Amino acid sequence: MLVLKYLLVILGIGLFGSSGALVVYDIYLSSQLRRLLGRRRDETTGELLPEAPAEVDRPLRPVRWGLAQRLAAAGVLPLLLAFSIAVVPDGSAGVRVSQIWGARPGTLYPGVHVITPLVDSVELYDTREQVYTTAASRPAPSGGASEASSATGQPEVLTVQAREGLNIGLAVSVRYRLDPQRLSYIHANLPRAVGDEVVAPTVATIYRQLAPNYITREIFATKREELRLSAANAITSRLASDGIIVREVLLRDLKLPEEYAQGLEGLLLKEQENERLGTETEIKQKQVKIAELEAEAQKSRDVKQAEAQAQVRVLQAKAEADSMQYTLPLKQKQIEQSKLEAQARKEATLQNAEAAAQAKIIDSKAELERQKNLSDAEANRIRVTAAADAERMKFEAAVLKQNPMLIQKIIAERLSDKLQIMMVPIDGKNFFANDVLRSAFSSTSSSASVEDPEDGTPAAAAQKRSGRRP
Repeated sequence: MLVLKYLLVILGIGLFGSSGALVVYDIYLSSQLRRLLGRRRDETTGELLPEAPAEVDRPLRPVRWGLAQRLAAAGVLPLLLAFSIAVVPDGSAGVRVSQIWGARPGTLYPGVHVITPLVDSVELYDTREQVYTTAASRPAPSGGASEASSATGQPEVLTVQAREGLNIGLAVSVRYRLDPQRLSYIHANLPRAVGDEVVAPTVATIYRQLAPNYITREIFATKREELRLSAANAITSRLASDGIIVREVLLRDLKLPEEYAQGLEGLLLKEQENERLGTETEIKQKQVKIAELEAEAQKSRDVKQAEAQAQVRVLQAKAEADSMQYTLPLKQKQIEQSKLEAQARKEATLQNAEAAAQAKIIDSKAELERQKNLSDAEANRIRVTAAADAERMKFEAAVLKQNPMLIQKIIAERLSDKLQIMMVPIDGKNFFANDVLRSAFSSTSSSASVEDPEDGTPAAAAQKRSGRRP
């Protein structure tokens, strides 16, 4: 919308300029033509002749006043449209001021508004929060700087007097903003510089009215917050009547006089020392009291412990007496139980002995049965062996009857297991070893004859020595 407003202004100014330029241009052309036509030359000599007055006064070209008027009228319309548009930026609010009725009621909030051109105007006010600040002391000037706060840009120094008459510097900060709903009243009744001409005097006046109610030490220490709250309430109510909303009042710092600050510092040190001594005294007293209480507590504990031990002994005696009433029957029951256990062990021993005897009887019977079975088996074996031997002897007798030489073979075999026996024909015919054996027996028989321990025959002994069987 601002762009449109500026375009309309530029268009209106351009139309007005075009109108004026058109008139000036026409007048300029007329004057130039008049000057050229007024100059004549002599036909013979060629010199310039004086102008003819009648020809000079005659108009040469009319000025276009009608077109200029139309252009000017056309330029008035954009300007009127531009002047009827009022734009209120963010953080601000406006008041419609009429040239006829003055400030009109109502607030123009941020945005675009339409007003009556050439009659109404808009006065803008900053509705954002602002801060008014004072200093507790004036900084030392350096380099020829001015002491005036307005010239140096430093905050104003606020000095108040306490009840004793001492000057105290206060560093105060007040956050405030204009009430948008009461801008018409502010515009009509308050100066334009609200912060410097309304807020500052109000804050200074209220603090200077409240400070004499307190002494310097209270302002510095105990009642500092009370002073701040009282001043904040008074400032808020006073400025609220003028359409100024106070957000917060802060008391940042205090500046005491140098002499009082030094004396207060010494007094504070002495009070701190006194408090320290008082604290130490209280600690000592508490320690003594604690020791007394501990002694009494120890005494009470000892008495109670002795009483408790006596009660424990009495209870133990009673418990022992009571336990004896139950112990004697218990002992009797234990004795009876021991007797029953001994009787049970005796009966168990007898039963075990009887069982062992029966087991031994059963074992002996089993052993007799086993021996009987063994003897029967041995007798049966002997009978079978005897039958087999008898059968064998019958068979051997039959064989010996058929072969008498087997007796000698059997005897030779029983003489020694080292003898080797060879069977030869009796007649010795067709057997080459017969002569060898005869020569061998003849040589051995001549040397000596040895009686065999078993059968007493020399031939058997010789055969046993030679390790061969006949």
